[in-house]
Amino acid sequence: MDIYLDYNASTPIAPQVVAAMRPFLTEHFGNPSSEHWAGRPARDALETARAQIASLLRCYPDEVVLTSGGSEANNQVIKGLLGGEETGTREVITTAIEHPAILEPCRVVAQHGVRVTTVGVDRDGMVDPDDIRRAITPQTSLISVMHANNEVGTIQPITEIAKIAREHEVRLHTDAAQSVGKVSVRVDDLGVDLLSLAGHKLYAPKGIGALYVRRGVTLPSLVHGGGHEAGRRAGTESTLLAVGLGAACALAETAPCTHGLFVLRERFWNELRSRFGGQVLLNGHESQRLPNTLSVSFPGHLGEEILTQLDGIAASTGSACHTGARTVSPVLTAMGLSVDVGLGTIRFSLGRGTRASDIDEVLRQLEEII
Repeated sequence: MDIYLDYNASTPIAPQVVAAMRPFLTEHFGNPSSEHWAGRPARDALETARAQIASLLRCYPDEVVLTSGGSEANNQVIKGLLGGEETGTREVITTAIEHPAILEPCRVVAQHGVRVTTVGVDRDGMVDPDDIRRAITPQTSLISVMHANNEVGTIQPITEIAKIAREHEVRLHTDAAQSVGKVSVRVDDLGVDLLSLAGHKLYAPKGIGALYVRRGVTLPSLVHGGGHEAGRRAGTESTLLAVGLGAACALAETAPCTHGLFVLRERFWNELRSRFGGQVLLNGHESQRLPNTLSVSFPGHLGEEILTQLDGIAASTGSACHTGARTVSPVLTAMGLSVDVGLGTIRFSLGRGTRASDIDEVLRQLEEII
């Protein structure tokens, strides 16, 4: 029996999403920019999808830019707002636990004179808003803080950070790839100017994402060519993939699975504590955490070796192996975990397909291994 507990890495495409996409594989092939009979259905479907995304985020449809995924959206924000002329006078503030889709674009703009200031986190993986406040200088033009961490699930105090950003008239961006569809993500509640999401994290296909750009924020295009996406992203849109993302957002809004996943995750953690006691440690904030995410460490063990012994279980480890040398995840290092604890980390992330019997089987195997 195969059990999938790596939903933070990627989700299967939901049946409702497949059904919505099917006509655009077999019937509606037109270019959405075309004015004739073949283009109109594609254009209408594209705008319906945009409205579905906007409904989930509680924004205007014209604030939604379709992209190829979260990485492109993040790159457009960082390079678009910081990659212009005289970049040596600009600064971006980010955190030590960001996804590489944020850290790598920051590294690139730093090569062109942008100052990158990295703020740390506490043992729970939480950013202190006052650290953001103290980091702001007259040169700061962008703050980018992820909404929820992909490894440990800690949800950041974006609303508080947004208030600080507004006080200093600094744009705020959040990478919400892991949180959209798992918790409420409403742009006005968060107070952000820009927000990235990735389709394959919420039961849509890979290769599609979106960038929310608040009205009044000018953001240059990362991809140049035609005037697609109101001039903010050139390239003929994939109606097929956009329909998939729209349907996934509608599913997240009308049939959320947050509470059920929270109950399963808490049952999983309580059973681990009951069976292993002090041999297992929780990573991430105890309560301010994605409802589906459980990152645990087994000190004295290697997470990678435990995973290889779990029969038919798909999960991931918080450590990575490079050229034969085991290293602790940068996220766990930023949280202050020791090497012994960091190397013993496993991330279990639950999803719509997870059942109580799946958790029972993982627990049974872990008892045999540990």
